[in-house]
Amino acid sequence: MQSILPRSIPVLGRQALSGKAMLSTVTHGPGLFGIAMPFGFNAKTAQLTTLKSRERGPPSSIDGCLAKTMPPGFKAQVANLDTFKLPERVTGTAGDVKLGQALVRAWRQDGIVQIAMSDKHMSLWQDAKLASRQFFRKQHSEKAVCVDSQSYAGYIASGEEVTDGIADYSEIFTITRDLDPSDPRVRAKWPCHGPCPWPDVDMKEPMVRYNESLGAEGERLLQLAELGLGVSPGSLTRYTRDGWHHTRVLRFPPRNATNGKGKEGRGIGSHTDYGLLVISAQDDVGGLFVRRPDQRERFANWEKSAAGLKEDDDGWIYIPPVEGVHTVILGDMMQYLTNDFLTATPHKVGLNTRERFALAYFHEPSFQAVLKPLDKVSGGMRLGRSKEQEGIHYGTHFTNMFMRNYPDRVTTKRLIAEDRYCLLSTPEMRTMGAAPAS
Repeated sequence: MQSILPRSIPVLGRQALSGKAMLSTVTHGPGLFGIAMPFGFNAKTAQLTTLKSRERGPPSSIDGCLAKTMPPGFKAQVANLDTFKLPERVTGTAGDVKLGQALVRAWRQDGIVQIAMSDKHMSLWQDAKLASRQFFRKQHSEKAVCVDSQSYAGYIASGEEVTDGIADYSEIFTITRDLDPSDPRVRAKWPCHGPCPWPDVDMKEPMVRYNESLGAEGERLLQLAELGLGVSPGSLTRYTRDGWHHTRVLRFPPRNATNGKGKEGRGIGSHTDYGLLVISAQDDVGGLFVRRPDQRERFANWEKSAAGLKEDDDGWIYIPPVEGVHTVILGDMMQYLTNDFLTATPHKVGLNTRERFALAYFHEPSFQAVLKPLDKVSGGMRLGRSKEQEGIHYGTHFTNMFMRNYPDRVTTKRLIAEDRYCLLSTPEMRTMGAAPAS
């Protein structure tokens, strides 16, 4: 195998999704750790025979550790995903194409991939996680003042966020584009545009450094996705010039007794995210669940809310914490652009027996972008929709989602009171990279 492939990486192995009803066994094919694999090679095929035979046996000690991290009150299969290593730059080589194709296959199969953190990413994540813990340990009065009435940045108290009419117990600090009040877009009262109300430099500096590194990773992932889909370079990345990237710094309290009890609250209810990619890191306390792509489950969050989708149904996959990786799921705009060839990943978060910390970075189109489906995806496997359609204005989609999630937030109330929403239909709001003149 290695003699015909130009580049290689160590593959960390793949966990099988078993067909068992409650908890899957977690199985590693023997001898696969440390094997040199090419960029883009999906280890699933190599492991298939071994996995089928081993799934009949008792769970390994690794399996038990992974399953034990699942929050109480849930029945789900346990995933063990491929871990891919990204190149430092995407240049369109044969290895890049293979990696792009492997990522697309994994997203179409599992709805999620794992990306190995570099040493630099690991260090930045540790710094960001420490800053997160320090912020959330502050007194409520100190956190509560970190709110801006023009942007949706800042502190969100446990229970303030609403998903499908039910309070989420997650405690959040949202980081959006940090715009000075003198910025022309802020002075023109563009919806969602304003400062990020940082509590102090001790939180701001590590978060900014980590977000910048994730932005670069997001661009490489989109470039690889273009190669994997067989579309022209720039088909996706042209929308992220001046991208409206944002981050949610998350703490989940140990209130696991409410799991599965509806209006008594939960970590975060079932939903899909708004943009292109969600790159996340989590600590060693589990909580994330996803649904795999399924042609029988049709949804389009830009047309009808997907909040609460299949919340209490079977079929959820638990994603256990793995040290040294980012997980990457897809958002609404990736689904829209690819004509459902890739679909947004429904996910939810359960509360565990210990507090849990995570960080989710959203790699988004420009606020001013008007997106239209690609003419063809993956060598013409699916044709684009009508070229006459209006497309989706990302700023409107983003604003709609935040207004829905935070109906009582001061930002929503001011946006409505000052009639800022009507600005979303103006021409200057729909020009890539445009801003009002000073």
